[in-house]
Amino acid sequence: MHYRAIVANLLRFIRETMMRQPLVLGNWKMNGSIALASELIQSIGKGIDDKISCEIGICVPFVYLNVANMNVQGSKISVGAQTVSEYSPGAYTGEISADMLSDLKCRWVLIGHSERRQYFDETDEQLVLKVKASQKEGLTPVFCIGETEKERQDNKTFEVIEHQLKELLSDKGIDFNNIVLAYEPVWAIGTGLSATPEEAQVVHAYIRNLLAKKVPEKAQTTRILYGGSVNASNAQTLLNQQDIDGGLIGGASLNAEAFLTICRHAK
Repeated sequence: MHYRAIVANLLRFIRETMMRQPLVLGNWKMNGSIALASELIQSIGKGIDDKISCEIGICVPFVYLNVANMNVQGSKISVGAQTVSEYSPGAYTGEISADMLSDLKCRWVLIGHSERRQYFDETDEQLVLKVKASQKEGLTPVFCIGETEKERQDNKTFEVIEHQLKELLSDKGIDFNNIVLAYEPVWAIGTGLSATPEEAQVVHAYIRNLLAKKVPEKAQTTRILYGGSVNASNAQTLLNQQDIDGGLIGGASLNAEAFLTICRHAK
């Protein structure tokens, strides 16, 4: 390859990589109270300093979205939900539509978290509908993927990841200008176990390669987060990997200082 072409490609890669501002999202799961939500968000907001350059978001239970929005005022924290209905408003008792989340000033919505796949039998086809419904209302979906312990032991990690992304990457109606991917190995969620930085990087690079094959123009600009027992101790080495663009944080997001420490490592 001609020297100028090499330099041009290198500069393009650097520009595209720099466009991926790190993102740290807290997933509170089914935890919290009005008092805890207020106190925790205020503590995080007060702790944000000039050492933190990443985007920060918190995905709280539906019932605390209003409380969260009141307490993030004037801070750099944005608010998200943990799931959404694929349906438009109507006779779907108990469901929460994307336009309702938009009305509540949500920015993010988690889609396809392993706990939703496992306990609520959400399918790949259903999840793509949720993504499209969310994007239609201006929300940014955070699409979660990851393998189980057995799938990992059977050396099926790549096969599982490709299968979970197949519907998403094949649908021409998905806007890849407005989506975040999150790799969360199921065996590492809430277990205290975590992929090594090298293991996580290999999977993230594989995901980016899948993007390059299906949506090549977005492969280097799409953010891919890592989740699975990320904490203040292991965040620096995990989040410094080339293809890891931040973290989806579970238990540690319920502790202000731990969460802030993780944010400081996302550069």
